[in-house]
Amino acid sequence: MSTGGPRPGLPDSAVLARQVTAALAAAGHTVATAESLTAGRLAAVLADAPGAGGVFLGGVVAYATEVKADLLHVDRALLADQGTVHPEVAAQMAEGVRARTRATYGLATTGAAGPAPHDGRPVGTVHIAVSGPGGTRTARPEPPTDRPDDIRAAAVDAALRLLRDRLRPPD
Repeated sequence: MSTGGPRPGLPDSAVLARQVTAALAAAGHTVATAESLTAGRLAAVLADAPGAGGVFLGGVVAYATEVKADLLHVDRALLADQGTVHPEVAAQMAEGVRARTRATYGLATTGAAGPAPHDGRPVGTVHIAVSGPGGTRTARPEPPTDRPDDIRAAAVDAALRLLRDRLRPPD
């Protein structure tokens, strides 16, 4: 039985988590998460995937700015200058959780889910990052609506896709 293919009735995030988990396991790699915007949802989806115990090391929910700086080593000057909703913050969160857990990959989310703007960024602004052996990559997905739950769900899916695409061998 394959754990990497689509399964009827599963939400996109569950299918993506299965694909990521299977790819990580096949390569002998691990992942850890650093979340602000998604508040643990990314870790929960990864933990629910079959085989997660062999590849998912854990996660940090760094909702507060101080936690991002203290625990994930996000640069305080960056946070003071740009706020927490910034692509470089996502990148440093991914790098920080990767270093702290010694995971092969770090995966991070930050953004403004609403109902009000955050750090001067409009609702729906999302930044995700993956850090791994080949460096760090960021992305700015566009959520389908401005509803907080939709924004968070879109961020989880986008982060999982970013990691999945990073794990795929080039064609």
